[in-house]
Amino acid sequence: MSNARILSFGYDASVTAFFGRTSSDTILQHAHTLVAELVADRQLEGAMNRPIIFICHSLGGIVVKRALAYSASRTSKLIQHLHSVFVSTYAVLFLGTPHQGSDKAKLASTGRKVIDAMVPSKVLDSDGKLLEALQQGSETLQNITDMFAPLMKNFRIYFFWEQEKTDLGATFKYVVKEYSAAPILDDTERAGLPYDHRNMCKFESRTAPGYRLVVAALMTYALNAPSTITQRWVNATEMLKAKRAAEAAELMQ
Repeated sequence: MSNARILSFGYDASVTAFFGRTSSDTILQHAHTLVAELVADRQLEGAMNRPIIFICHSLGGIVVKRALAYSASRTSKLIQHLHSVFVSTYAVLFLGTPHQGSDKAKLASTGRKVIDAMVPSKVLDSDGKLLEALQQGSETLQNITDMFAPLMKNFRIYFFWEQEKTDLGATFKYVVKEYSAAPILDDTERAGLPYDHRNMCKFESRTAPGYRLVVAALMTYALNAPSTITQRWVNATEMLKAKRAAEAAELMQ
């Protein structure tokens, strides 16, 4: 993949910044920023139509799901450039993303340690919003999943789960269990990685366990993406033109 552009997205993963007083709203803010920054970079680099493959670890996968749902809905004339992220996305690799939350009892007993394992900065969960949003059956996570589910048919999806328990101080536990990290869904791929939650996205070398599994998926997606995304842009362009024509016709009435 010598021609690949590799970009990273950093966000404030503190509890109050990530989930805030209304957790779903704050996740949406991160999603807005991800789409805006990605579109800006691709515009400046002349890469608006290039295929996109997202690699997401833990809560980053929640942000990406919300970002793709947001981008998919941006089809009005003045903001249709934001639709380009959805059109260009070919695949998403989720590593340890808590699609269905985490066990409520586990969060109650080891919540602080679980949070530290899931986010890159250590902060105080002053209002308990993160624990609430991460609980199994969380309304926040369910709403995002409901928005993302109809879009999944447009992407290649690969779910990865942790096969080693994470050191949470007094105990070792799975931060995101298999059922939450890798739901069994049609037309998706899934596999375990022999690491704990913190280290499942860190490969020490090309011979590290799990490395070839992830790289093989990336190479396959990179090979197949161009033709698919080229046709998707043709379809999207026709759809947007038809939408503009319909709007113009409505104004003439």
